[in-house]
Amino acid sequence: MGTQSNKELFLNGFVKLLKEQPTDVLLKACDGDKKAVIHAHKLILSARSEVFKKILESDNLKASSRLETITLSELKHEELEALVEFIYSDGSMLSKKAKQYVRSLYRAADKYEIPHLRDLCRNELISSLGSSNALQLLVFAQIPFDKALSDAVFNVIKENTF
Repeated sequence: MGTQSNKELFLNGFVKLLKEQPTDVLLKACDGDKKAVIHAHKLILSARSEVFKKILESDNLKASSRLETITLSELKHEELEALVEFIYSDGSMLSKKAKQYVRSLYRAADKYEIPHLRDLCRNELISSLGSSNALQLLVFAQIPFDKALSDAVFNVIKENTF
């Protein structure tokens, strides 16, 4: 078994941090019970998302000395896991898990202001675009309005119109 390169060690540093270091915030999905929480670090969440930064800097969370739980009511547990995995990754591409939940992650990326994730999800949606899902994606691209996704969908619709 080979050793990891310096680049791999660098790129996987946050993932290692998530697995090995004490955390200071808990994330919970809409379908999770109290035991189904995901441990995270405020600093990492804040660095990746302006919305998380604002949430974590709010007076309620700043003043608290206990481990706080943030509920992300729009995500199921598996989707939240994929979001956290992306936040801790090098961000170069979507994992297999993230691709499974690309629509939910796209919406979460928009809501939590993670533009790079939104771009990767958009690219994945465009690459999977075809005549069978064009109308669904046209509706999906409207809220929030995404011109690039909408234009790609219209092109597929035009190409497949008799």
